[in-house]
Amino acid sequence: MKDKGTAIDIARLLYERKAQGITVLNVAHLTVLTDYLVIASGYNALQVKALADYLDEKLGMIGMDLRRIEGASDGRWIVMDYNNIIVHIFHQEDREYYRLDHLWSDGQNRLTLPFVDESADVAE
Repeated sequence: MKDKGTAIDIARLLYERKAQGITVLNVAHLTVLTDYLVIASGYNALQVKALADYLDEKLGMIGMDLRRIEGASDGRWIVMDYNNIIVHIFHQEDREYYRLDHLWSDGQNRLTLPFVDESADVAE
């Protein structure tokens, strides 16, 4: 339960910085790599990098260790590994191409984010 709340908190941090199409998926039953995926988009490479930097700073302040980060130099698709939670921050075009939301969704594992208007902010 702790990881679920943390994944939602991560999504909230991204939402506060104007990330788009925020999705949180419980994938514990689909893979041994992680329990939750947080997926979000930025409008451009600069915003993608800024979202990752902000998230790293905020999570570091509460003692969450970033195990690994990939893609930070390009800002097209940044992957941040926090062990039981993996965060994917995409440039919108790359997110549409790779469609991780669909790849890892089983139709029932998407978490409801109470702070997001689902009708206005769904990335499909």
